[in-house]
Amino acid sequence: MKYAIRHVTTYKYSSVVSGCHNVLHLTPRETGRQKHEKWEVEVSPEPEWSAEFGDYFGNEAMFFSIHQPHELLRVTASGVLNVGAFAVDVEKSPPWEEVRSAVRAHQGDDALDAFQYLWDSPFIKASPTLGGYARVSFPAGRPFLAGVMDLTHRIFREFKYKPQSTTISTPLEEVFEKRAGVCQDFAHLMIGGLRSMGLPARYVSGYLRTFPPKPDPAKPKVPILVGADASHAWLSVYCPGVGWVDFDPTNDVIPSDLHITLAWGRDYDDVSPIKGVVIGGGEHRLEVGVEVKPLE
Repeated sequence: MKYAIRHVTTYKYSSVVSGCHNVLHLTPRETGRQKHEKWEVEVSPEPEWSAEFGDYFGNEAMFFSIHQPHELLRVTASGVLNVGAFAVDVEKSPPWEEVRSAVRAHQGDDALDAFQYLWDSPFIKASPTLGGYARVSFPAGRPFLAGVMDLTHRIFREFKYKPQSTTISTPLEEVFEKRAGVCQDFAHLMIGGLRSMGLPARYVSGYLRTFPPKPDPAKPKVPILVGADASHAWLSVYCPGVGWVDFDPTNDVIPSDLHITLAWGRDYDDVSPIKGVVIGGGEHRLEVGVEVKPLE
């Protein structure tokens, strides 16, 4: 699939900001099945200094500084991206116990890379509660990816997607108890369960193409609106002999060409779309708009 993507983030401040310094993760990664034909990030007001760089995890990032006084900051990322389909047979993967042993033993460069995704990170802490919940999906000898798929199904069935029910700082224990949250919570929850079992998993940020609801013959026809999308999050697990495979517990699917990957890391903190320091500004209002428009 080919997509035209536009992501606009606007901060409106109640008083003047005298300066700010920010790091952006708003450029899609180039992978074996994802390439961008063109991509640009525009910042207003124009920064006095900016630089693009690759972060520790290989994501494309940008740093900028604005020194002039301002009451509004707008960041626009846009471009055209080609995304290929992906399919995997989850039953044709090694037993989960073998995956755990292979990663612990650093068997090969890929397993060594995956090893870093076993440990606690700022928003994800291993715990007996999360490990016990995940363990139900992994009876002895079960193919690893089949177990991850089952855990995906369970989170989708047992947790309610409820916008504004949590913040990014809501503890996973609270998400688990309430059985409600948003895509970031479900990704963190599933990663936490897997890591608690000694299985590697990383956090993925990106976009998801959504489809309008089926028309109701009893209601007047309305135009299809493209632009109701938002940023999204899911996770990826490492399987020896297969590689990294994505799972989306919010939608109960293995992501394919309807998912666009921006960046990956240990958790949200590593790949936050915009993160930085603001001097002044008082209170602020955040507005985010994402448009993912198929071109074919």
